[in-house]
Amino acid sequence: MSRIAATFAHLKTEGRAGLIPFVEAFDPDRATSAALLAGMAARGADIIEIGMPFTDPMADGPTIQAAGRRALRAGATLAGVLDLVREFRAVNGTVPLVLMGYLNPILSYGVERFAADAAKAGVDGLIVVDLPTEEADLMLPGLRANGLDLIRLVAPTTSDERLPVVLKESSGFVYYVSITGVTGTRTASAEDLTRDIPRIRAATDLPIAVGFGVRTPEQAAIVARHADAAVVASALIDRMASGLDESGHAPHAVIEAVLDDVSALAGAMRGEKRAA
Repeated sequence: MSRIAATFAHLKTEGRAGLIPFVEAFDPDRATSAALLAGMAARGADIIEIGMPFTDPMADGPTIQAAGRRALRAGATLAGVLDLVREFRAVNGTVPLVLMGYLNPILSYGVERFAADAAKAGVDGLIVVDLPTEEADLMLPGLRANGLDLIRLVAPTTSDERLPVVLKESSGFVYYVSITGVTGTRTASAEDLTRDIPRIRAATDLPIAVGFGVRTPEQAAIVARHADAAVVASALIDRMASGLDESGHAPHAVIEAVLDDVSALAGAMRGEKRAA
C-alpha cells in the first residue's frame, strides 16, 4: 500500500479528514522550506504538498506567484526540489509528499528521468496543473512504472459527463478546486461543498481533498465535514511573507508562526468527526 493510500485508510479509521498544508520549495530559501517541511510533519500535517517553482504559474494567485518568484531567486530547480524531498525522507518515512507544479519543467527535465528520480527521492504523488486529460499519457507510463500517483484536478465547472473522463486514470486522491479562478482569492461555502462533493463521490472511490480557498481553522473544519482532506496554501504563505525581514529572510519567529497556524488547522479538523 502506498503512503497516500495508507494515510487515508488511517484517517478513515479515526473518522476524520486530513490536513494537507503547502510549502513552496525554496521560499524564501532552501533552509526555510526544509524547516517548514519538518515542522509541518510534527505539527499535524497528514500529507504535505510541495510547490515546484515555475516562471509561468497560470493557476496560481498573487500569493503563490510571489512565493515562486522568491524561490526562483533563491535558486530553485527541480533537482533542488527533489534534494529537499530526500533530506525530509532521511528523517521521516511516513508522511506522504505530493509535488504540485506545471508540465514544462518536467518535460525539460525528461519525464521518465523525473519520475524515476522523484520516486527514488521519496515523492508519493504528482499534481500537474496544466496537464490536459487527453495528454495524460505523456506522464502516466513513467509515473506508474515508479509507483507514483497522478492526482487530478476537478472543479465546480467539471460536468457530470466530464468527471469520469478526468478521473479515469487518477490515483491517490482527487484534488477538488473548490472555486473558479486562481488560488487564494476566495473560499467555497458549506452550501457549495454540500452540492459538489456528493457529485464527485458518485464518479470515484478515491478520497477527495478540497483546496484553492481554505484559509482559516473554521473553514478547514467546514471542509472536514464534507471531504476527506483540506489543502491550505495561500494563508500559510501569507503568514510567512508578512514577516520576512528587510533582506527577505524568514526569522525563526515567523517560521514558528506558520507552524502554529498548521497546529491550529490540524486541531480544528481533528475536532470534526466525519460520519461513517
